[in-house]
Amino acid sequence: MSQHFDAIVIGTGQGGGPLGVKLAESGKRTAVIERHLFGGTCVNVGCTPTKTYVASARAAHVARHAGEYGVIVEGEVRVDLARVKARKDEVIAGSRNGVEKWLRSTPGVTVLNGHARFTGAHSISVQGHDGQQHELDADAIFINTGTRATVPDIDGLASISHLTNSTILELTELPEHLAIVGGSYIALEFAQMFRRFGSRVSMLVRGDRVLAREDKDFAEQIQKVLSREGVEFLFNTETSKVEPAGKGVRIMLKDQKSIDASHLLFATGRTPNTDDLGLDQAGIVLNKHGLIDVDGELRTKTDGIWALGDVNGRGAFTHTSYNDYEIIASNVVDGETRSVDSRIMCYAVFVDPPFARAGLSETDVRRDGRPALIATMPMSRVGRARERGETDGFMKVLVDAGTKKILGAAMLGIEADEAIHTFIDIMNADAPYTTLQRAMHIHPTVSELIPTLLGMLKPLQ
Repeated sequence: MSQHFDAIVIGTGQGGGPLGVKLAESGKRTAVIERHLFGGTCVNVGCTPTKTYVASARAAHVARHAGEYGVIVEGEVRVDLARVKARKDEVIAGSRNGVEKWLRSTPGVTVLNGHARFTGAHSISVQGHDGQQHELDADAIFINTGTRATVPDIDGLASISHLTNSTILELTELPEHLAIVGGSYIALEFAQMFRRFGSRVSMLVRGDRVLAREDKDFAEQIQKVLSREGVEFLFNTETSKVEPAGKGVRIMLKDQKSIDASHLLFATGRTPNTDDLGLDQAGIVLNKHGLIDVDGELRTKTDGIWALGDVNGRGAFTHTSYNDYEIIASNVVDGETRSVDSRIMCYAVFVDPPFARAGLSETDVRRDGRPALIATMPMSRVGRARERGETDGFMKVLVDAGTKKILGAAMLGIEADEAIHTFIDIMNADAPYTTLQRAMHIHPTVSELIPTLLGMLKPLQ
């Protein structure tokens, strides 16, 4: 016999957990289903663990360069990867356990551990970890099942050991030579951190530059920073075959060249966790990318079913997933009308220095052909950057020539991931750039140079 709920949430990622609690607190009897680890990608194998590694890598980098600041560090700076991992495990355990405890202690929430599959538009079957089968139904169902690392189908893959962004976090010994297939933000973050840990790192990039979706000037500057730290780049490469080579792996490329490495990491995108949910039973057809199409309110084409987080293709970040929750909660619980269509996209690449962007890129604006203003400024003009001895990078802003509204901004440099919020906030306020330009900012900070940047606007040629 099926157990009836007012709402079912599948997955406890950044959107699913808060949504389950919000629904229950509004008086809806809610079932929350988690197949594996509470907290989703961010807590377990994404933002939280990788940023602990970034912090350890930066500590090693700063120690090695301490002499430049008059600080004497005796002896060789070495990284104990087992201790780095132990610190990471401690951090994520606190977050993961906190999410599970929060859900289980919320009145009105029933937590089930197991794999959920649709058996109808509003019915779910859960194969529990306890071996029991649970049949549920609800008027409202919310899918928040996330994504997993994509591993390309390469000849010989079964004969070698390889890593993904998840499994590399389980290593306790430092790779002698880490080869990374990919040129995205995930690839770049791991490349820099493991180089700073002490590994030799080679990046095998399919195209002619990293971060193909970003403006070329930013991509080339990031490459320059990592190259200076010792990361090796091989562009226009495509892996055709892999095979064991001693204790490591030989990677053969389509240009007849090959590279030997001790470890191989694939950072080649993400695959939606939608292939084993029985979505056809609910009348949901996946698009060509395996994603669930949704409207601005995150509703699927089947009435009473929503999709939030990475599976809907409307954003692939923790903050977009959480904003999905906020939009659904506002519409379903609070009686408001909010849409993801009006959301201004923003994100950061957590290399060091970080790269951050909000809104349109210069490439986007040029493609649109609209009259626009542009300004750029090197980070070497920023007092905070000079004082810290970290002057790599630059900032860029684009403004609509007619409305004076900011179209987009991007920053590569010290504290760019924080300073970008100055742009994000003024863009969401839908205010003209002069509002920001005339604001008084605190000295010495990175943000204080943003009004100066806006004073340098000139027509985009």
